[in-house]
Amino acid sequence: MNATALVLGLATAAVLCAQTPPDFSGVYYPIAPFGRFVGGPAAGASQRQGPPPKPTASAPLADGSRGRRPDEPSLTTEYMAKWQMISKTLIAGSSEFDPTAKCLPPGMPAMMSMFYGMEVMQNKGKITFFSELNDALRRVYLDGRKPAQKVLDDPTYAGYSTGHWEGDTLVVDTVAIRDDTFIEGFTPHSGEMTVQERIRLLSPGLMEDKITVTDPKALTKPWETVKTYRRATRESGTDELREFACPEGLSEAK
Repeated sequence: MNATALVLGLATAAVLCAQTPPDFSGVYYPIAPFGRFVGGPAAGASQRQGPPPKPTASAPLADGSRGRRPDEPSLTTEYMAKWQMISKTLIAGSSEFDPTAKCLPPGMPAMMSMFYGMEVMQNKGKITFFSELNDALRRVYLDGRKPAQKVLDDPTYAGYSTGHWEGDTLVVDTVAIRDDTFIEGFTPHSGEMTVQERIRLLSPGLMEDKITVTDPKALTKPWETVKTYRRATRESGTDELREFACPEGLSEAK
């Protein structure tokens, strides 16, 4: 092989390597389950590390009796009234608006809090996120497809996610999310809500998800949060998720 061919071969290999996306595969746990809210006081708060708490059938939401934190999504008048109504029911002890107590998926983007760990499975055309909490599932399609009208007309808890790579960052857009789910905690949203994520590895085993929520009907401005996760190792004994079987807890509570 002459020198010119060698240089061309090395250049081609370098380009191919540069185009190879990172592998997110593994089981992750949150370093800060509630994220780091851009511009909010929670940015400097202490971060819990280590394995997640033992799964339970229900994880009650904060009831809002202390009002809203300044780092929570900024709601329009209509949706602030809705939040206050939900808060009153929670303070009264009702679980009517607590999806976890009903064994329902947390929805997007709340699902990415990964309270009980989440497994990421990746191939060339699709990335799947499987949450231990209520066995919630979402798929991010990477093959260029777009949501069909029948998908847009039938919103789901996880919504419909498509993604593409920008260098080593996965950019994900999610639409068609049910409007009876929550952004975080019990912050309501409309059917017009969309979620964009920028997911990357900060270092081997450390994943970051920058989330931007836009909802022209429910929010006065887009809401941003940053979530960080650590990949479990086999040696830690936490790299295998267990089935949640939430309905069993409901039957035991009767």
